[in-house]
Amino acid sequence: MKIDLSGSLYDALKKATAEYASLIEKNDLPGARKKAAEIARFYHELANMNPVNKKESLERAAKWERVSSGKTGSRQKPSQPSHTETEKEEENEISRKASSLITTSNVKWSDIGGLDSVKKLMMETVVIAGLQKPESIKPWKGILLFGPPGTGKTLLAAAAAGSLHATFYDVKSESVLSKYFGESSKLISALYNSARDHSPSIVFIDEFDALSQSRDGETSEATRKVLSSLLTELDGLSDKKSDQLLLTLAATNTPWDLDTAVLSRFPRRIYVPLPDQKACKEIIKIQTKGMDISGISLDSISEKCVEMLYSGRDISNFCQQAIWTMIHTVNPDLYKMAELSFDELKMRNLQTIPLADDDFREAFMKIRSPITKNKLEQYEQWNIECGEV
Repeated sequence: MKIDLSGSLYDALKKATAEYASLIEKNDLPGARKKAAEIARFYHELANMNPVNKKESLERAAKWERVSSGKTGSRQKPSQPSHTETEKEEENEISRKASSLITTSNVKWSDIGGLDSVKKLMMETVVIAGLQKPESIKPWKGILLFGPPGTGKTLLAAAAAGSLHATFYDVKSESVLSKYFGESSKLISALYNSARDHSPSIVFIDEFDALSQSRDGETSEATRKVLSSLLTELDGLSDKKSDQLLLTLAATNTPWDLDTAVLSRFPRRIYVPLPDQKACKEIIKIQTKGMDISGISLDSISEKCVEMLYSGRDISNFCQQAIWTMIHTVNPDLYKMAELSFDELKMRNLQTIPLADDDFREAFMKIRSPITKNKLEQYEQWNIECGEV
């Protein structure tokens, strides 16, 4: 999955545009033209980052290049955007920022080890959404995935999008939280408008609790406004009479912190637990693909993974640690090859041998799970009270 780098660029663009307006106010024409050139560069970078709005970004880059070169009238003061134009520009920027969250997913259900019951529930939801059906049968619009960190919640969302060939919005909390008052709520609305335009769509919101913590405590007016916008979109009033698919998948490690009004918008709440022994075996096989593991005690290793309270992410790190232990054993002078050029390195093969139980025993000593039994009991209790048991 790609990493969205455009958020900071949009912030820089907004700052540069404000600085340009300030320079115009001061009648600093050379400074304004220099700032216009900087804005044009930002738009070129956005065009490369966000193919969805590439044409529009390039047109805006060309506009600012004309301003910077003085071709709009070298002896005249460059025109400052009107209030209406500025508002329209901000709306377009927010829409582009929302569209920049679009990514594609090639993840398949088979790429996820274990979690059979969880996958079944989600697969049913995806299937129902696509089938022709009586009007009274409605697909779920929101699914909450909760559980310990590293259990595969993001992978599940990616698999749902990949199986549908749906537009996938991979949203991190920092992507939609802005330091500018009111912009976050506008961005959430723009995000869902974009998802409707690109249906079928799956909006995956990671670290969901950062956007929707309980309003019982002290929260700022800006945070309340963001939450209100989020509730409106999750209610899906714009989608009531539409046969388009717009599914919101939200993931949290702290479901007990969520606002009760938000929880009501997620009638399907699925616990994504730590892997059992069977799932641990599957994950180990996936994470050691291409390696010879015929000589290891897979049953006892997977049993130990359960005892250590390993998540799927922990098992991935654990397998990598075992592999590196083997690599260091077979290639004690590997670091010396750092003096070779990269082209020379590509012509050589890394020496490997079959993985052994000792490699995994050493890995167990180095990989520790952050989950405690008390915390696990807290997840299980919340699942009994609020989730799908």
